[in-house]
Amino acid sequence: MTFPLKKIALAALLAARLALPDDAFAADQNIVETAVAAGQFKTLAKALDAAGLVATLEGPGPFTVFAPTDDAFAQLPAGTLQNLLKPENKSQLVAILTYHVVPGRLMASDVVKAHELKTVEGKPLEVKAAEGTVMIDDAKVTATDIAASNGVIHVIDHVVLPPSQ
Repeated sequence: MTFPLKKIALAALLAARLALPDDAFAADQNIVETAVAAGQFKTLAKALDAAGLVATLEGPGPFTVFAPTDDAFAQLPAGTLQNLLKPENKSQLVAILTYHVVPGRLMASDVVKAHELKTVEGKPLEVKAAEGTVMIDDAKVTATDIAASNGVIHVIDHVVLPPSQ
């Protein structure tokens, strides 16, 4: 990507950040508390609870979370989420959720410089920035740099799935 495209992508990410209310950027709450307070991540919070990952994301981190909204989860095929939330599918749910988490605090300006980001799950997320849009795998980044005490949240419009082995 040429330098001007990076500037355009960064400007788009910063503009997307402005789409959320100011109180969504308070850094006195951890990632889970920040996501719950935002009101658009109820499904993510439920999935984190079912996967046993709440305590981890409330921990010291730092973490970067590419957080799918409730609308993103609603786009999954019918019955998929309900199936993933069953106790017998916990390992699969953990793999999907940890694929949305990158170790460290990566702000939008860091994300657009990368071609891929290694996830907690182990497989890399692909980053594409072009024409003012930033994609994480096949999900569009819609808001960025939501600060939490133990990391940062970037909002995405689709649930991303780790590549099959």
